[in-house]
Amino acid sequence: MYRKNALAAGVAAALALGSVTLVTTQSTAVPQSAAAAGASAAQPGAGFRAMTADTRSEAIRTAGRNAAATARELGLGPDERLVAKDVLIDADGSRHVRYDRTYDGLAVIGGDLVVHLTGDGRITGSDLAHQGAIRVTRTTPKLTAADASAKAVKHAKHVKKAKAGSKDSTLVVYAAGKIPVLAYRSTVTGAGETGPASREAVIVDADSGALLDQYELHQSVTGTGNGVTVGQVSIETTQTGSGYTLTDAAHGGTIVYDSYNSPQSNPRQNARAFTKTSNSWGNGTASSRESAAVDASYGLAKTWDYYKSSFNRSGIRNDGRGAPAYVHVDTNLVNAFYDDNCFCMYFGDGSSQNGNTPVTAVDVAGHEMSHGVTAATANLTYSGESGGLNEATSDIFGTMVEFYADNTADPGDYYIGEKLNMSSGYLRRMDNPSADGKSLSCWNSGAGSADVHYSSGIANHFFYLASEGTGAKTIGGRSHNGTTCNNDTFAGIGKDKAAAVWYRALSAYMTSSTNYAGARTATLQAAADLYGTNSQERYLVSKAWAAVSVGTALPDPGNGTPTPGPTDPTDPPGGNALTNGSFEQGTSGWTQSDNIITNSSLQPARDGSWYAWMMGYGADAVESVSQSNIAVPATGAPKLTFSLKVSTQESGYVAYDTLKVKINGTTLATYSNANASSGYVQKTVDLSAYKGQAVKLEFAGTEDTYLPTVFLVDQIAIG
Repeated sequence: MYRKNALAAGVAAALALGSVTLVTTQSTAVPQSAAAAGASAAQPGAGFRAMTADTRSEAIRTAGRNAAATARELGLGPDERLVAKDVLIDADGSRHVRYDRTYDGLAVIGGDLVVHLTGDGRITGSDLAHQGAIRVTRTTPKLTAADASAKAVKHAKHVKKAKAGSKDSTLVVYAAGKIPVLAYRSTVTGAGETGPASREAVIVDADSGALLDQYELHQSVTGTGNGVTVGQVSIETTQTGSGYTLTDAAHGGTIVYDSYNSPQSNPRQNARAFTKTSNSWGNGTASSRESAAVDASYGLAKTWDYYKSSFNRSGIRNDGRGAPAYVHVDTNLVNAFYDDNCFCMYFGDGSSQNGNTPVTAVDVAGHEMSHGVTAATANLTYSGESGGLNEATSDIFGTMVEFYADNTADPGDYYIGEKLNMSSGYLRRMDNPSADGKSLSCWNSGAGSADVHYSSGIANHFFYLASEGTGAKTIGGRSHNGTTCNNDTFAGIGKDKAAAVWYRALSAYMTSSTNYAGARTATLQAAADLYGTNSQERYLVSKAWAAVSVGTALPDPGNGTPTPGPTDPTDPPGGNALTNGSFEQGTSGWTQSDNIITNSSLQPARDGSWYAWMMGYGADAVESVSQSNIAVPATGAPKLTFSLKVSTQESGYVAYDTLKVKINGTTLATYSNANASSGYVQKTVDLSAYKGQAVKLEFAGTEDTYLPTVFLVDQIAIG
């Protein structure tokens, strides 16, 4: 239930080191570094301090000691516990503490959150994947684990001939939807994109077995590779007695193993470390098994160095520990993937399609290692729009690693997998994602239903435009063309600044359920932190999002002061037409008290896939969604129309739970549990009293202590 409990300002908890004191209720923090709205001094990198492994561990332990007090201040329930996952510290001492949640000892999917604090421990805000406390009626399931596994096998869509046993299903609380439910998370194995032992997560309701979510567990680049791409390079090795191993002590002890074609179900089955008496590795062709290992070692080291030099991040989990890598996995495997369960990366040898050359290019290594960084930070769920953002994050940083490596054999560009010998010449293009015939260049209401490798195109396109702006360019010897979805033209802020904005948004503001609208909010906050609220960088970030159909551009700040944009001659005098009345542009144009506007499949939309879901908690609650400065027509008989569906567990005709329609704070219509309907019903409200005025429209919901009522609103129009 996306209910945000109000935080009581001024409440302090006297705790040692990192005391928690609440000072604001905003959902996205404004750290001290951005306190001056017009600040122009850029923060280094993504604004985070470098920390030793010991310093970070102590910060996490402190966050753990403060977890109970933090949960109370955030209004979480008595059965909930916070588990500290990571801590980032800004240059000014502000902190961002990332927590996972449990409920009655069960893991909560979609329960993660980030708490933002000043240097002296005062809470300035929080970003929660699921707002407010979590409540489920009980934690005893009707289905057994074996039942859940059987249901999961039937629901699986990413693998064929799916299999799962009772040990493959774990009881959890699923809070990624609006109402938390008891669920099973099952791991299903079968033939899929990553081979005959591909794995898929399937989440089913623990009582009914209904499908709640499903996604691939191998987060991968799929395609053919041409193997050795980096040419002659220096790599870090370790001397052991009279020989050497491909152990990179300079990068957390990263070891590259030869999998010896072990199956994907157990890539370590036959694995052994590369060893030899001389310190010269490979011959530059696939005829030597060492050549693929050189590529992998080089790519992973460059990825580590990029994160360290750019963001003060020490390895995937920021703990100084290197992840093992396995080359020559399986046979005919045209793939590479990261697996967070084993904290390791696997690289296949390709197939006859490309002469059996390994999939070990620099941007592939950067892509896979960045999946680990995402898992350690926002942990974006690998389905829906968050899955597209997950894939795009790996494309973004894989590309940045390629630029950072500055390797003449593989110069930096915004093509993904251009060294993998694809028939099209690349896997994906960031400047023009839809050029492959599958990827999305512009956001639309169906983006959440697209394969995550294709919906990633929206964020890839955003990143290219934010970095390079519009127009034709040659980059890394390849043609790029920054076209937009709205025919806008503008300059970019540069790839390093754009990457800093994305990294800060990922690590400090995004959560597992972040969608494209949320990513826009997170990156605008990150740009404000780094370059100032009224900075040209923040403005151009908003322009880049608008250019891929996510939200609208902010006013041009000019010389540091926001100025209104040119008047649209089609705008009615005294206000604007109501925008996004069917919510198909997500939250664009609307202000909401909680995560009300949604495309959740748990309830139906009247049209499209987005709608406003209000109330339904079965507990005291208030919610609102509103839009301001709407021009009511000055002629005729203006009216407000909208579609409303009411479902309730209340009985009788007493109005226990209500939805009020307000104009400028005045209630014009009230609907309640007594208006329950089997489907959507069109409602009409007379606006004659507001002819020619610019008004604020608000839908305000109130629910009492007992029995839930759900109000669904869609297709809103004023005319």
